[in-house]
Amino acid sequence: MKARGSVFKYGDNVDTDVIIPARYLNTSDPQELAKYCMEDIDAEFVKKVQPGDIMVANKNFGCGSSREHAPIAIKASGISCVIANTFARIFYRNAINIGLPILECEEAAQKIEAGDQVEVDFDTGVITNITKDETYQGEAFPPFMQEIIAADGLINYIKKNRS
Repeated sequence: MKARGSVFKYGDNVDTDVIIPARYLNTSDPQELAKYCMEDIDAEFVKKVQPGDIMVANKNFGCGSSREHAPIAIKASGISCVIANTFARIFYRNAINIGLPILECEEAAQKIEAGDQVEVDFDTGVITNITKDETYQGEAFPPFMQEIIAADGLINYIKKNRS
């Protein structure tokens, strides 16, 4: 499984209230949440994001509340993968639960810049910065997590494997 797209780059401690501001939490509809994704940190994000694009950040991405709305908004916006130096643990789990691929890779988080074209191979964890002709080794997903993401989330994975 691979992802390829243009990069949106953010810094340290991007919290869930910045990813999807609390004033929009009166819905759990993914398409409605996507309309406001990153609004308070990057007002142009929803106007510019294209299906397949990739989000890159530094340390502690997804800190703050434990709500699943944040990874849902990111996924519904069209982002195919989030790469960060580190993720808040509850965001990491929520992202996997809803089928949003995420990878931790310090080198990629430091070297990738906004607008770079990047490809991610989820089977190997290899991140290729096509713009800079560089590769970085991220942490590949274990097979069971790849299955959850391929099933588009934990609920679908459980439904598929029930018998």
